[in-house]
Amino acid sequence: MHIVVLTGGIGGARFLAGVRAYARETGDEVTAVVNVGDDVIMHGLRICPDLDSVMYTLGGGADPERGWGRVGETWTVKNELAAYGAEPSWFGLGDKDIATHLVRTTMLNAGYPLSAVTEALCARWQPGVRLLPATDDRLETHVVVDVPAAGDDDGGQRAIHFQEWWVRYRGDVPTHRFVFVGAEAAKPAAGVLDALASADVVLVAPSNPVVSIAPILAVPGLREALTTGRAPVIGVSPIIGDAPVRGMADRCLAVLDVPCTAAGVGGLYGARSTGGILDGWLVDTTDARTTVPDLTVRAAPLWMTDEAATVAMVRAALELA
Repeated sequence: MHIVVLTGGIGGARFLAGVRAYARETGDEVTAVVNVGDDVIMHGLRICPDLDSVMYTLGGGADPERGWGRVGETWTVKNELAAYGAEPSWFGLGDKDIATHLVRTTMLNAGYPLSAVTEALCARWQPGVRLLPATDDRLETHVVVDVPAAGDDDGGQRAIHFQEWWVRYRGDVPTHRFVFVGAEAAKPAAGVLDALASADVVLVAPSNPVVSIAPILAVPGLREALTTGRAPVIGVSPIIGDAPVRGMADRCLAVLDVPCTAAGVGGLYGARSTGGILDGWLVDTTDARTTVPDLTVRAAPLWMTDEAATVAMVRAALELA
């Protein structure tokens, strides 16, 4: 069986670890289509937070305490940049992490597409699943906010990169909408459409639906591949009770005026039979009474406390498929 997972963020990376463990038991093939909307250029380096979170997590190099970045990281370069007063000062790059960004940026500048670069980086980390960026093209999530620009005393709306919205402001600024810059001109990365066409099941990871999954669906052709494909599409709720499992999905959903509930996110994705993308929706046992129009909803424990619990989640999602 070929399992394709749409994913992004730390929660998505941990879910993928469970999918990989399940696939090792069954001999199934796994392909992850990963969000690139968080990608940004800092200090001349191309940074791909979601691709790296997945790669480090599955490759055994992620920091288990912080949940992001490299284990045993040091910050000499960050401190030196601060001594020079180099901006942006609110975004820190660890020394080990910089090595990844240097290799990636060098290859991109030499003309290799992001999908090929990701494959080359994974040759070191051996994640055990195939990692594909949603697109090789530029696609960045920007956020329209009420934050005055430098020298602008009148305030007013302006767009900032998602990384600035979250890392610098923690999402705590008046926010109007999310914009996926470059999406209209983007094309699916090499291998993505083939993976979806050959999938026996597609899982939507319990990632942030607004800034991790929506940018993937914004790439022309990807939503259509899901809605017209033969494989059932099963979503796993990132919300338990009325709060996200981790991260800032609640703040993102509030901008869209979508309730921070399993029902709210399920309705945001929608049923494939009525123009959405899902055939089934897996929620936590806390939310067992959840209903979503035209969707089959089932409940299972969704706390990813360890690999065994996550494998059980994956098994429940596949049984729903």
